[in-house]
Amino acid sequence: MCRSLRYCVSHCLYAAMTRLEEANQEVNMHSSIRYLGYLARINLLVAVGMGLYVRWEKTADPLILVIFILGLFVLGIASILYYYFSMEAANLSLSNLWFGFLLGLLCFRDNASFKNDVKEEATKYLLLSSIIIRILYALVQRICGCILHRPTLLTIVEFLELVGFAIASTTMLIQKSMSIVFLVVALGMLIIDLRMKSFLAIPNLVIFGVLASLFFFPSLEIPTNPFALGCFFSCLITDPLLDVYFSGLSVTERWKPYLYRGRVCRRFSVMFVGLIEFVFFILSALKLGDLKLWYFVIPGFSIFGIFWMICHIIFLITLWGFHTKLNDCHRIYYTHRADNNSLDRVMASKGMRHFCLISEQLVFFSLLATAVLGAVCWQKSNGIFMSVFLIVLPLESMAHGLFHELGNCLGGTCVGYAVVIPTNFCSPDGQPTLLPPEHVQELNLRSTGMLNSIQRFFAYHMIETYGCDYSTSGLSFDTLHSKLKSFLELRTPDGPRHDTYVLYYSGHTHSTGEWALAGNGHVS
Repeated sequence: MCRSLRYCVSHCLYAAMTRLEEANQEVNMHSSIRYLGYLARINLLVAVGMGLYVRWEKTADPLILVIFILGLFVLGIASILYYYFSMEAANLSLSNLWFGFLLGLLCFRDNASFKNDVKEEATKYLLLSSIIIRILYALVQRICGCILHRPTLLTIVEFLELVGFAIASTTMLIQKSMSIVFLVVALGMLIIDLRMKSFLAIPNLVIFGVLASLFFFPSLEIPTNPFALGCFFSCLITDPLLDVYFSGLSVTERWKPYLYRGRVCRRFSVMFVGLIEFVFFILSALKLGDLKLWYFVIPGFSIFGIFWMICHIIFLITLWGFHTKLNDCHRIYYTHRADNNSLDRVMASKGMRHFCLISEQLVFFSLLATAVLGAVCWQKSNGIFMSVFLIVLPLESMAHGLFHELGNCLGGTCVGYAVVIPTNFCSPDGQPTLLPPEHVQELNLRSTGMLNSIQRFFAYHMIETYGCDYSTSGLSFDTLHSKLKSFLELRTPDGPRHDTYVLYYSGHTHSTGEWALAGNGHVS
């Protein structure tokens, strides 16, 4: 007895200590990974500080000194808000906005006169090491499962760093500044495109990198720091790019911030897409002023411009129709929310799968028309045109990806028809024998309950109900045949046939399995 008790106590203590040791190891692992992130941030801060110091030292520009001192002041305020007032959100907002601004300032300050300076070389190496540590930190986070994926389009950190970088571009001329701002918007669209795992997100990333490095920045004719640009780009792209593989969110979970958005907001998003498409078309038309290649540009723009307009009118009508159907799904979803019906099930019951499968092809032609028109009207000296082109591509890619994934994951439409015919006789030996009255009454009650259960089943699974027929006297062959024919020819409101037809029968059958009907009729 004592030996068994001692064994149980020692076993429980050993299990508790083992679990405690595993928990400590897990905490230590998470702390180590978090310190790796701090190291990347501190490394980037030192690189930016040293880079701005070198520019102030070599150019004696008082603006850099003012910005540098203001940066230290903002960093101090952010630290105070975090450590003394526990205002972590305010601290992150200030620090990320300022990081983006300082990194943008470092990108566009001329360093040709001191390119070989020791401190400038150290800045380059610090920026490179910051890129490597940041990528390593994001990769280790995901491998060790230390990150929780939440549905979002653009995080607060990414948004604020993009805004800070765009603000830094305002130190240039207005046309060049507008080009940079549009490029920042294109980068934000690309981040969302990657996070949504769109079908064409990776090709868009490659196109963005090639066009921005080979055409966009040379067209601005401004001095740029490729190391600072690479650091800014990699810091923002690393997380969504890795999440293309590591994120386990489903399609509707990834698109939840958009699909569950309010009606007005989604309508405005369609208008925004239409506005961007219109601006792109106007900028493409500026190519007609190039008289050197008029024999190529004018016929090409006439043909592909008309094709582009037709495709994009259909594209915008498709987007508007999608949101109209989605509004109907929202109304049903919020009405039946207590029944634990998901939006996926509601969209499936409203025929969204068929709509998305057709829309996917239409959007693909729109995307193809945009690529062709952009190639025909390419303007290598117009930074605004290239920026808007890089905005349009991920926007249309996201629409294509949304329709493609919803068409693959949503269920089809379903319609159901139930026939319940309680019988008042049995045939154990092949000869029909009438049941006692009390058995008939019990059977009728059971059949009524069965009919109610079938109706609840149809309602719960959002199956469109064609009818639930209940007859104690039976149905004739002609009546049932006409109803079954109408049922199997039933179509959705959009025109196509239903994906699934559910037929339920409860009643007397012959030994061969045929349905026994009134008037000695049968259905096989």
